[in-house]
Amino acid sequence: MPLEPPPSLQPLTAVIGPLDPWLSTIRPFGTYALQGLSFWEDTLLAVDTVRGYLLQVTVTNGDTQILNAHHTADFLDATGLAVQGDKLWFTRGSSVYYCTLSDLTPQHFVTLPYQIDGVAVWQSTVYVSSQKLGYIVIFEAATARQITRFPTPGVGSEHLTVRDEELWVSDRIEQTVYCLDRGTGEIRFSVLTPFDQPTGLAFHRHPANGQDILYVAYAGEEPYIRDNPNADPSHELAIRDRTFIHPLHFHYYEDKRYALSNGYLIEMSYVEELQPLEEVHLENVEWRIALPAETNRQKVRQVEPIGVPFTEELHDGQRVAVFKFAALKPGERRLLGWKALLEVWSIKYQLAPREVENVPALSPEFQARYLVDDDELAMDKAPIRWAAQAAVGTETNLLRRVLKIRNYVYDRLSYGIKPHIDTPDVVLERGIGSCGEYVGLILALARLNGIACRTVGRYKCPPYAERQFVPLEPDFNHVWIEFYIPGFGWLPMESNPDDVVDRGPYPTRFFMGLAWYHAEMAKGVSFENVRVQGAPIGESLGVSLGDLSINHIKFKILGELAPSA
Repeated sequence: MPLEPPPSLQPLTAVIGPLDPWLSTIRPFGTYALQGLSFWEDTLLAVDTVRGYLLQVTVTNGDTQILNAHHTADFLDATGLAVQGDKLWFTRGSSVYYCTLSDLTPQHFVTLPYQIDGVAVWQSTVYVSSQKLGYIVIFEAATARQITRFPTPGVGSEHLTVRDEELWVSDRIEQTVYCLDRGTGEIRFSVLTPFDQPTGLAFHRHPANGQDILYVAYAGEEPYIRDNPNADPSHELAIRDRTFIHPLHFHYYEDKRYALSNGYLIEMSYVEELQPLEEVHLENVEWRIALPAETNRQKVRQVEPIGVPFTEELHDGQRVAVFKFAALKPGERRLLGWKALLEVWSIKYQLAPREVENVPALSPEFQARYLVDDDELAMDKAPIRWAAQAAVGTETNLLRRVLKIRNYVYDRLSYGIKPHIDTPDVVLERGIGSCGEYVGLILALARLNGIACRTVGRYKCPPYAERQFVPLEPDFNHVWIEFYIPGFGWLPMESNPDDVVDRGPYPTRFFMGLAWYHAEMAKGVSFENVRVQGAPIGESLGVSLGDLSINHIKFKILGELAPSA
């Protein structure tokens, strides 16, 4: 089933702002690392695992009270939290405890062989998650008898909450919230969170409109510049705790097989400053720069030129800005580029291996275009051909083959920045690669296995959603991959960001998914090129595009968006 155009998204009036206090970020006072989350009437309960505080937080103004003023030692290092009626359940170490909200003396419920992370309670049933065990275990509340268990959906520490027939799971490493069938553990869909390291989740009904709001807690550390008057220079790099609670907006488009979550209205600009390393005279110049793409997770509201006007061309369905100059003379300085207003969302596709068992054959056109070595991929070199066979083994399912290739590359590479891109055979032998080199190796192995794939990108907005209306500049460009499933369409896969665990298991947050901060452009076409008198600049002058100009990339986050239902 081919991909549809992007769904109708809400207009600018749907930007989530501070007007509705139920939809604002909650920053409890005096907290260091929130773990677990649950509602007690209209207030949030959470545990500060560092201090052992059981906190009661007013959603609308962040007012914070410590409920266990005389029992903090009992909640020190606690993680999971759940409330049913007047009974409070929490996890600490490898055990689950319960108590009443009027008497916070813990009573032991059950102990597992490994660390327990999350707990949820639904009527007479208790759900317990353990990353080390790798399972969500279900107990009978009255007797602590184990009823059943099913595998955890991700690879990190997970927290739980229940809504009707659904079990919701947040995964700290996966940066993902899963919606599971409460009885079977089958994943119905999953969504990416807008911030990293989620540590708890809870639903509550909006008192005005009756809609459910999913609140997610986050806890981690962040670097900042500290002004130390006793040091010279006085500014120094320091680390501080970061913890808060934020609504997770999402919608699952079941017929299109993907879910969108928290989006942002972003202004992105790309500008080239003409400043040649050597002064050259150029005549009949055409300078092309790809524009942002329209996708299921990205909508272009408007584009305008910066510096020099441009015309537009379509290359394989991709919009490209064309700047034309009759001549560029030595010593001439110009700015040329574009500014775009984008709606960007996190997206997660929902496809299981069993659904791609009998996909159609790849068309001859796609074979000729996406199974060839068109970018120095070293597909004829023996080490790459051997690696292509070793990566997939006897696997025949397309989705599993792509994932096995990704994991094979992750097993053999570590991330590192180099000033230039080496061919995949060199990268494989070296064992260190940039995002572009990860992409090159994955492309080579996938194409040798008959999987159509292509490089996409080009930049990521710095992922600081709370820093709005200020310029944000990325430190590097970035590329990733799209692979093709005949009969369905192109699916995204990040190059290296999921390579976070030595030898695995690796998260799959960006396998068939992208975060809101990815800016998509140049799908199947060159992002930028210059032609002089009809010939590529390297052929006509012996100089590269990088010898002619310096690029400037800026992002500005203008507001938060909720997916349209």
